[in-house]
Amino acid sequence: MAIELRGGTPSYRPSRRSPRQVLTARGAFLGGVMLLLIGGCAQETAKAPLPVTPPGDRANAPVIRRPLPETPIPPAPEAPPGILAPAPAIVLPANAQYVCVTEAAGQRQQTVIEFSPKVAGLCLKHPEMGPCQYERNACRKSGGRVFAAEGKEITMATEAEYDRKVIRIRLKSN
Repeated sequence: MAIELRGGTPSYRPSRRSPRQVLTARGAFLGGVMLLLIGGCAQETAKAPLPVTPPGDRANAPVIRRPLPETPIPPAPEAPPGILAPAPAIVLPANAQYVCVTEAAGQRQQTVIEFSPKVAGLCLKHPEMGPCQYERNACRKSGGRVFAAEGKEITMATEAEYDRKVIRIRLKSN
């Protein structure tokens, strides 16, 4: 509001906005309303399962993902209150670097992740490298957990340790 003096008494008039300012304010308001509507309508989608390499493509593929037979989750043994029962062990087949384990509806699905010999050697020596990390992240995106040799789970804390070993530059587009 602008205050204008006329004959010694203040006069209050509404300030005039330019048409551009009015449109900008309306656009910002409508944009905010649209974001609220879109955000409210969004539903959490089910995670897609980890894709499996078709048998015909396995001969030349640098990364092979194959399912292990479905293993039912054994019922947890009765443990005294306050003590957690150990989870069943994860066993890696020969030539596999990782196993992606997903659990749904009482069934455990295990997908073996194997690399070509050159990449496998790289991942055994330097698990922090890109191809190895890509496969682990693909497993996590599908809702799975990644296990390595001796059934050791590779968590995000382990990934953070790997990242401390290397300097990574990640460029993000606008």
